[in-house]
Amino acid sequence: MERKVLFFRDQDLDPDTQIGLGRRLGELTASHPVVGGVDDDHPEICALDSADNGFADVWHTDVTFMPRPPLGSILRAVVLPPSGGDTTWADSQIAYESLAEPVQRLVDQLSAVHDGNREFGYYLAQRRGGKGSVWDGEVVTRLDPVEHPVARVHPETGRKGIFVNSGFTSHIVGVSEAESRGILDLLYAHLTKPEHLVRHRWRPGDVATWDNRSTAHYANRDYGTAHRVMHRITLRGDRPYGPAAQR
Repeated sequence: MERKVLFFRDQDLDPDTQIGLGRRLGELTASHPVVGGVDDDHPEICALDSADNGFADVWHTDVTFMPRPPLGSILRAVVLPPSGGDTTWADSQIAYESLAEPVQRLVDQLSAVHDGNREFGYYLAQRRGGKGSVWDGEVVTRLDPVEHPVARVHPETGRKGIFVNSGFTSHIVGVSEAESRGILDLLYAHLTKPEHLVRHRWRPGDVATWDNRSTAHYANRDYGTAHRVMHRITLRGDRPYGPAAQR
């Protein structure tokens, strides 16, 4: 919660021990609401494989298109390209706190829609036959857009963070399309200012874990046709709430 993302060098994890680590930290989810696990024995592991369009080259926070996005994620390097493929995280709480106070007041009042169909609707329909994973006790058969506060209050620290991302947020509720785009563009640009970021250059054996409630991240796709495979697990989270609920 304090550092947002932690890196551990020279780890010797395999699928079983990665899952074991996750279970020490919280309750594991399925690999993804739509994408199946890496194999039948490890349904909790999502394989991000560049050979199978496993790219994350857009700023996002994991699975915000569900009512209860993950609390956190644990990612390990499996196959790395000779160069490139770094991952960068943004601290959404520092970003919120560095907004001008009038902008904070505006953001505190707003909600936004997050839509998984933008990235995963086709995958669910065509590759999974309309039947996804079990998420929060139910089989995912469609991706209904969900509404979350633009300023999320962290359930353990009470700090506010910017909770929109260009990967899954479609629009701001209750404003015009032009106003929505202007507000989102402002927040995206502010969230990803260099002083809010940390960038990790992966080495074999690296493991990263982060608080999904207070970060966004981006994986560089700068390694051409080289192969990159990462394995991710996620911890079950809670329903986001905003400043109005905090009061």
